[in-house]
Amino acid sequence: MSWIRITPTENIPLREGRVVRLGEQQIAVFNLGGQFLAVENRCPHRGGPLADGIVTGNAVVCPLHSWKICLSSGEVKRPQEQGGCTRSFPVRVVDGIVLVQIAAERAEAA
Repeated sequence: MSWIRITPTENIPLREGRVVRLGEQQIAVFNLGGQFLAVENRCPHRGGPLADGIVTGNAVVCPLHSWKICLSSGEVKRPQEQGGCTRSFPVRVVDGIVLVQIAAERAEAA
């Protein structure tokens, strides 16, 4: 696993998400105020861009069909009967820089 430098914290506004492309993968990084979280930028329902969704608590609502995705785990919270999830990524902030942890082979492609 590798930690990839993404951006200074001030580049991701409070309660919003931004897309980062790492190789072929798009990752949505969200600023929740006290923490940053990251998930694959693809709703498990129909592939909607999660970074464009509305942040509510520790979740994001997909802008296409209103599926609610937990940003900590990537699990679908609404609709509950659907289940499923999108991939989540560990995030940390070091010296004001957001870092995301990804598999080594993906880091090489980035």
